[in-house]
Amino acid sequence: MTRSDRLDALDQLAKQCVVVLDGAMGTMIQNLKFNEAEFRGERFKDHGSELQGDNDILNLSKPEAIEEIHHAYLDAGADIIQTNTFNATSISQADYALQDLAREINRVGAEIARRAADAHTAKTGRPAFVGGGLGPTNRTASISPDVNNPGARNVRFDELREAYHDATMGLIEGGADLIMVETIFDTLNAKAALVAVREAFDEAKVELPIIISGTITDRSGRTLSGQTPEAFWNSVRHARPFAVGFNCALGAKELRAHVAELSRVADVKVSAYPNAGLPNEFGGYDETPDQTASHLGRWAADGLINLVGGCCGTTPDHIRAIAEAVKASGPRVVPSVPRRLRLSGLEPFEIQAA
Repeated sequence: MTRSDRLDALDQLAKQCVVVLDGAMGTMIQNLKFNEAEFRGERFKDHGSELQGDNDILNLSKPEAIEEIHHAYLDAGADIIQTNTFNATSISQADYALQDLAREINRVGAEIARRAADAHTAKTGRPAFVGGGLGPTNRTASISPDVNNPGARNVRFDELREAYHDATMGLIEGGADLIMVETIFDTLNAKAALVAVREAFDEAKVELPIIISGTITDRSGRTLSGQTPEAFWNSVRHARPFAVGFNCALGAKELRAHVAELSRVADVKVSAYPNAGLPNEFGGYDETPDQTASHLGRWAADGLINLVGGCCGTTPDHIRAIAEAVKASGPRVVPSVPRRLRLSGLEPFEIQAA
């Protein structure tokens, strides 16, 4: 099946049902309890920086482990698996002195996911899709890192754009079917990513669907850079994504109102992949698969979502329960939104005709 065939199949699937995303990659890797030597593998045994915790480098040092995680999610019912590339930009990999390998890490990460997806399709006859993951980086373009200097920044827009372009090219080369700009806490970072993705599409002469997924960082109902859900959508709607939504930070119970607001105003598909509840005092997640699935099943029944999965703390068992909970519901009907001038700062601003 060619990439074009897969994209046609994804479009048809999204018209028929709620599409199921996978769950947390980091949670699954943590459960493997790899030590420093295992993170390094043979290739990086003499590398000068510690690598334990750099989950993305496992694409190169432990590819078989990453592929097994992808298979576990596919077997649980995921339609889309996301590459193990959350921190695979040159900006984030600089923490490990591996910034020069960013494009390779993304390419190989996509190749691993592609192998798993294609093998699953060959075994089951069910199409499986690869989402190329672009995380937020560990820098913010909108917020000063120095409380004494509000104008200070530790990254420039063009630095972000270049890093995202490099990562996106790797994902395309590795066989990703769509690009997922996710866990967005700073909309300016996301806008740099969206410019870079478009430039990469032009360079590679491809056109892939884009999922844009922000994160509401607390119960204030705003992103870290201060935007409400509707303002966030107004800021990124020009990219005409395949879907827009929220992931991470909150559990399904706390995230529902914000997804509902986005569902009301977005004239594209809506995605959601919340954490397995709020973190406990040890940083872990206690929500069971049935608890998570009961929330998300109601979201689907109420017509709020088109794509659904899990983020931090979720496992194949969570995805299996979610897939079962949403299978009886049809996808959200994308609303027809009147054409108006819509702007945003921290709040949305709309001008209606007289």
